[in-house]
Amino acid sequence: MRMRILVLLGILAALGSGVGALADSAQRSYSPRVTNPWFPLERGAVYVYTGVKDGQPARDVVTVTDETKLIDGVPCAVVEDRLYLRGRLRERTTDWYTQDSKGNVWYFGEDTAELDRAGRVTSTEGSWMAGVNGARPGIFMPARPRVGQTFRQEFYKGHAEDHFRILAVPRTVEPNGREVTLLTEEWTPLEPGVIDHKLYARGIGTVLEQTVKGGDERAELIAVRS
Repeated sequence: MRMRILVLLGILAALGSGVGALADSAQRSYSPRVTNPWFPLERGAVYVYTGVKDGQPARDVVTVTDETKLIDGVPCAVVEDRLYLRGRLRERTTDWYTQDSKGNVWYFGEDTAELDRAGRVTSTEGSWMAGVNGARPGIFMPARPRVGQTFRQEFYKGHAEDHFRILAVPRTVEPNGREVTLLTEEWTPLEPGVIDHKLYARGIGTVLEQTVKGGDERAELIAVRS
């Protein structure tokens, strides 16, 4: 699958919609069954991406498991991510997502580790879990994306502070009139000067991620298995 990102340049605006703590109820209001059409997580689905990272050929395998983890009182889907550089496993990550009753997808944290060529853990920087040491969940994908919306994706001060903005919902549509692609921009104050673009396909999820400023990383979806 080949899609090309349109690089949109502009000055970052101040955040317009920071995400605070979740309302207290709320186990009944959140579900590990993530069905948002822009980021569906069907249990058993495997997404394979190829591209480049740190100047090396990369292959990223993302698996939606059938596991559920309770985090800060909220049930979350468990997603495994394995990154290979030149055929060697160099990063392993477990991500946790949930969906609220309105259809917004929330990100509740990650357990990540970088590995050396021998498979030894060299760093776990970037790991965080909502409710631990002041870390808070964020919106990963809104239920009804609109151009200009800005969200905090995660918050663990000094370790995980990603934000994103909806840049475009292209007018390419299906016969029924629904948009089929969505373009976002991501950044973090922890890496000033670095900007990524992500392209999502309706009913599939992320199909392309590319650094457009401050780097040359790229990951493109080549296969989806169930």
